[in-house]
Amino acid sequence: MRIPSLLLRFPRRYFSRRTYFVSFHFTSRADFLGIGSLGPAHRCHTKWICSSGGLRRALCQQAAPEQQAEELSDREQRLVDRLYHGLIQGHRACLAEGITLIESTQSRKKKVAQVLLQKVLSYHREQEKLNQGKPLAFRVGLSGPPGAGKSTFIECFGKMLTERKHKVSVLAVDPSSSTSGGSLLGDKTRMTELSRDMNAYIRPSPTSGTLGGVTRTTNEAILLCEGGGYDVVLVETVGVGQSEFAVADMVDMFILLLPPAGGDELQGIKRGIIEMADLVAINKADGDLVVPARRIQAEYISAMKLLRKRSKVWRPKVMRISAKTGEGISDMWDKMTEFHDVMLTSGELLAKRRKQQKVWMWNLIQENMLEHFRSHLAVKDKIPLLEEKVLRGVLSPGLAADLLLKAFKDGL
Repeated sequence: MRIPSLLLRFPRRYFSRRTYFVSFHFTSRADFLGIGSLGPAHRCHTKWICSSGGLRRALCQQAAPEQQAEELSDREQRLVDRLYHGLIQGHRACLAEGITLIESTQSRKKKVAQVLLQKVLSYHREQEKLNQGKPLAFRVGLSGPPGAGKSTFIECFGKMLTERKHKVSVLAVDPSSSTSGGSLLGDKTRMTELSRDMNAYIRPSPTSGTLGGVTRTTNEAILLCEGGGYDVVLVETVGVGQSEFAVADMVDMFILLLPPAGGDELQGIKRGIIEMADLVAINKADGDLVVPARRIQAEYISAMKLLRKRSKVWRPKVMRISAKTGEGISDMWDKMTEFHDVMLTSGELLAKRRKQQKVWMWNLIQENMLEHFRSHLAVKDKIPLLEEKVLRGVLSPGLAADLLLKAFKDGL
């Protein structure tokens, strides 16, 4: 049965608020909507629910990039096109502007950023197909306690890579102040030589309250860097504690950088972070610290034998390096390329990347759900009242949380 054209033209006039559906039979949703002639890009799945409250339309639609692009104004579309073409041509200014766009928390800019990311992702897939399905870039996460020499190491390591004709991108994450909310973003001051290198790009970003030593948009920034032609992406996290190693879910290889006087091997195991490391580097192994560095290396080698294997083809290595003198840096790169080749050949690298995509999706869901919860009409007005009652001791935090969650569920 075809729906009368009057309903399509004047749906509200055709059915009053008290009207009930009795029985309609449609051979397809296209028959109901009258869009049988439309192409797949314009077609959407629509569900009509009729009750005494009137006609309610629920759209369940997967937005295609073309549809997202249609929502942008001409000015925004020109911005996306300019950033995209500049990015794939290797312009650092366009890369910097693109990362600033994805870091924005303004809703309109978030939409523009998603369109840009979708275009870069499509380009990325095409380039990977041309590369016989192999990853375009080597993603490396670098973590360690404050004062381990991460920035000094990146300066020395990055210069060595650019001399070998690699393009290096460094995403340096700085902690944001819990009182003022600001961040120093001073990593470039410790990488003076590398920041002047045309084959290197350094981007300091604030954590903005995100846990795990990385920012909310580190994954997106990695993708833009790869789209810009950088074949080695280094992610330097903030100084980590006992559980902050979110960077391991974003990179191919996770390197733990330790100072020689960082406690015994039990301290490393207790942190739990060593279980995530594919390579442990004892930095500052020069001068008077050579002997302590050797001792720490031996202790960590024995400790890592007790840990459960995470990979079938790779055993984590422990090395001594000195970012100050450059000793051991070249050997470390050899170990890293060995890791990359072994993991790629075994198929573990691609499997790891696919798993990381799922983790990334759920992280975004968690973040956006909390934002949606706080701004929901059923909860928004109740939050200050219940917070006040919790502060006065009238309500327990657990009961207040239950009341808010109940109001949120009822309001859906």
